[in-house]
Amino acid sequence: MSIDSIRVYFIGAGPGDLKLLTVKGMELIRQADVIIYADSLVNPEIRSLAKEGAKVYGSSSLTLDEIKDLIVRAVSEGKLVARVHSGDPSLYGAIMEQMALLDGLGIKYEVVPGVSSLVAAAAALKAEFTLPELTQTLIVTRRKGRTPVPDTEDLKAMASHQSSMAIFLSAGMIREVVSELLAGGYPADTPAAVVKRVSWPDQQICRAPLGKLPEEVEKAGIKNHALILVGKFLDRNAGSGGSRSRLYAKEFSHGRRKAK
Repeated sequence: MSIDSIRVYFIGAGPGDLKLLTVKGMELIRQADVIIYADSLVNPEIRSLAKEGAKVYGSSSLTLDEIKDLIVRAVSEGKLVARVHSGDPSLYGAIMEQMALLDGLGIKYEVVPGVSSLVAAAAALKAEFTLPELTQTLIVTRRKGRTPVPDTEDLKAMASHQSSMAIFLSAGMIREVVSELLAGGYPADTPAAVVKRVSWPDQQICRAPLGKLPEEVEKAGIKNHALILVGKFLDRNAGSGGSRSRLYAKEFSHGRRKAK
């Protein structure tokens, strides 16, 4: 099968709040004849965007082959397909395997980025991952579980950098996560937070020093749908000290402004 026009769109639906869906993503979903969405993670209100007569499928109960068959059938009938993933599909989105199948079939597609829970969590915490002279690096990772992680990327190794860190898909292993982070070099008093279902009405935020985080997370009953954030960037006083951008400093010149 070879289709010249793009009939398939992988769309990032954002972290939960339907208003965080991009305008482009919303427009494509409204135009789609077939919508396949990650119903275990994506806000079910996304179904309300479907036009009359559109077919809507939840993908949580489907296999990769079943998803492929739905897409192929729709494309062969000249229909537009919106494959909707949570957050941004480039982060733990499981889209590469789907795109590889479409590549093999000669079906063209496009990826529409979305707002990741990563940045939505930073917004909820009123935090900035990259603070001058404090940290300029953000590590995005996960702990090994049923899905393996390369040995070179285990949490202990990542922790040795003591940079800002965002840990996906690991809240259910919070004690193991913290143990490895501490063993890797983070001090026990490093600011940390867990944000569950960020941007949803039932959003939960749990803040604590890293060493005490497991106790607080367990007390809050958080086990899944949560992001773990660790690093000095979470210190509420970080921005009031020396960790300020030079961009707006009066003594700093750049192409748009001379120093005063």
